[in-house]
Amino acid sequence: MAQLSKTNSIKYQSFDEYPVYLKDDLGVLYTLNQTTVKLWSPNVEEAKINLYKQGSGGEAFDVQNLLYDKKTGVLEIILKGNYHNTYYTLQVKNNGIWSKEMPDPYAKGVGVNGNRGLIFDSKLTNPSNWNTDKQPVLKSISDIIIYEAHVRDFSIDPSSGIKNKGKFLGLTEKNTKNTFGEATGLDHLKEIGITHLHLLPVFDYKSVDESTLDKNNYNWGYDPQNYNSLEGSYSTNPFDGLVRMNEYKQMVLALHEAKIRLVMDVVYSHTSSTDIFDQLVPGYYYRSWPDGKRSDATACGNEFASDRIMARQFMIESLKYWVKQYHIDGFRFDLMAVHDIETMNIISKELRKLDPTIFLYGEGWTAGDSPLIIEKRALKNNVKKLDQIAVFSDDIRDGVKGHWSNVEEKGFVSGNPNYKEVIQFGIVASTNHPQIEYDLKRSYAQFPYADSPTKVIGYVSCHDNNTLYDKLKIANPTTTEEELVKMDRLANTIVLTSQSIPFLQMGVEMKRTKLGVENSYKSPDSINKIDWNWKHENKELVQYYKNLIALRNHHPAFKMTSEKMIQEHLEFLTLDSPLLIGYTLKNNANGDKWRNIRVYFNGDDKAITQPIEGSWKLVCNGESIDEKGIDSIQNKTIVIPSRSALILYQE
Repeated sequence: MAQLSKTNSIKYQSFDEYPVYLKDDLGVLYTLNQTTVKLWSPNVEEAKINLYKQGSGGEAFDVQNLLYDKKTGVLEIILKGNYHNTYYTLQVKNNGIWSKEMPDPYAKGVGVNGNRGLIFDSKLTNPSNWNTDKQPVLKSISDIIIYEAHVRDFSIDPSSGIKNKGKFLGLTEKNTKNTFGEATGLDHLKEIGITHLHLLPVFDYKSVDESTLDKNNYNWGYDPQNYNSLEGSYSTNPFDGLVRMNEYKQMVLALHEAKIRLVMDVVYSHTSSTDIFDQLVPGYYYRSWPDGKRSDATACGNEFASDRIMARQFMIESLKYWVKQYHIDGFRFDLMAVHDIETMNIISKELRKLDPTIFLYGEGWTAGDSPLIIEKRALKNNVKKLDQIAVFSDDIRDGVKGHWSNVEEKGFVSGNPNYKEVIQFGIVASTNHPQIEYDLKRSYAQFPYADSPTKVIGYVSCHDNNTLYDKLKIANPTTTEEELVKMDRLANTIVLTSQSIPFLQMGVEMKRTKLGVENSYKSPDSINKIDWNWKHENKELVQYYKNLIALRNHHPAFKMTSEKMIQEHLEFLTLDSPLLIGYTLKNNANGDKWRNIRVYFNGDDKAITQPIEGSWKLVCNGESIDEKGIDSIQNKTIVIPSRSALILYQE
């Protein structure tokens, strides 16, 4: 039996001396007859809990001390009775000074603006059919097509036809239409054929004031406040901490019913302020340099110390909670290279015990230097050391459209002749291919850093930086609208026919614009919204994307599952022009019913003629896609139109 005391007189001299606690019951454990609250904080002298009837305002109706266990460093209290729907804060005394009132780091529910935690019965947050929720079937990781969206952007514009604008419930509504009677919202997602919806952060974040309905109160959400709780501004009632849980679960159900899996964007790399952990567990959860100065590899003021055992345990338990409580199907890790490889691999192993088909990916870079040595970072260049975790490819991104920060630079689709090898590198998903010449002297495609195509995310745009359309327009200021559309089609034809996992930014299929605002993380709705009438204005482009996604879904040759398979079945053509790429997917690649598939990408502003031998059927002519065949070609020359892709096949 552990000996518990009200006060702690032990002062450890280093974090390495701290006792660890690896059970999964930190935070609040509710039952009908009692609630247990546990806080791991070995170096504090005292801790107390303040109990409230509301998520904000009012005085505490009870204050009690937690008891300290010197063997584990855990402070705990057992509250007798039914405490469902009771709010709370914790405080600790360190060096004789009481901290601010905070929810505990593991808080699974919070009140408005996340300043108080919530004790609750999770069963009472479930929709009536929650227990019959069925995860959509995923036959192979290579089948994944990701679509990135923001909850508010998705439905806030009147053109969405959605009632619950800017809310979780907005993603549950069916039969919604734009001004022209075309499908919007959830029906649009079903229509275009994606497999995974990636939502920007939905955990409780700091920057948006949930208590006001100010339309300019906007943020992407990369400023975590409570990692295991949901953001209140996306609920219909942010003052009731239970409502957001129920509505989020309704959203999960609606997506799963639509055969769409859900990816959660997680930001364990940093917090909105160091108070998030420092107030209750001083110092432990953040990295510092040897001189004691806090490190900042995130450029957000701090970085999470994932390599410390209890920080690692926090990440593991948090992620497992989201899977078990909310049926999450995948996670995207912000600035993943801030985390150590060992932690990421343990996370992968633990989550696959819960769901063998879960998909994990992240940004394989940092935004600054870190005390964590490069060899231990979950970097893009270290992806071979990662266990079934994918990284974003900035190679194909910048090769296709031009450098992300040099906004006036053109990419391959705009006629830049310097990116041909980089595009080919992207086509084979950054794996080793005998026909690619790697070069450590250049910025991209330096060496084959990936050992599997499913460990690389191919994309040309995401929430960061300019939309694809805006980037193309800035880099080609005198180009006609017709030419910009051709570049747009070519850009994501490259992505969706490459061997990596494709990733699309919401609205790219309808020429989404943010009016040239590059970093719109706190811009108003007028910049970030999806105008669903764009779908009507660009209906030919939308149809092209739908057919392009269907082409990939129907043909396994575009989604081979191993480096060896790509080496055996993908052969590049030897073409002199630096703006023409051609390759063949040969011999029924990955069991495809088409024996050979020929793909051409022309980034030039002029059409290019090429000889072709044998009988072929043309399925993509650069403007439209028809798997039944647009034309038949036999032993003659073909014309690859400017800024276009051509796709042909042999049975």
